[in-house]
Amino acid sequence: MAGLNSSTPTPTNIVVHGTSKALEIGFSSGEVFHLPFELLRVYSPSAEVQGHGPGQEVLQVGKRGIDIVGVEQVGNYAIQPEFSDGHRSGIFTWAYLYELGKDQSKYWNEYEIRMAVAGASRDASAAPAPAKSGGCGSGSCGCR
Repeated sequence: MAGLNSSTPTPTNIVVHGTSKALEIGFSSGEVFHLPFELLRVYSPSAEVQGHGPGQEVLQVGKRGIDIVGVEQVGNYAIQPEFSDGHRSGIFTWAYLYELGKDQSKYWNEYEIRMAVAGASRDASAAPAPAKSGGCGSGSCGCR
């Protein structure tokens, strides 16, 4: 995940588009990205999704129709969206949002490959969440 530094573009505008299910974010660099809610949810920087280290990531399935039901600003460096499935522990820094926007096609491709390998679906009705055996997301580490 990218870190915030003095050369990181900062947001000039953030709009939640409920109908198209995308977060529009304009940056000081002049770039504007439309980040689908689903992409934000499956790449949430939370420990519940990312785990506590490499190889501990939890594949997020059935998130195609996810909504953002609220967004809070965190200091002067991030936002914390609340998703319609109750997930709200991810803090998205400006640098991470910029990275997701710049490399959106790479992230989508990686997600689709991981879904195919797992035989999972983006649709909630067709894709129960992967079984969790302890660790993050099961509540045993306190990060829920």
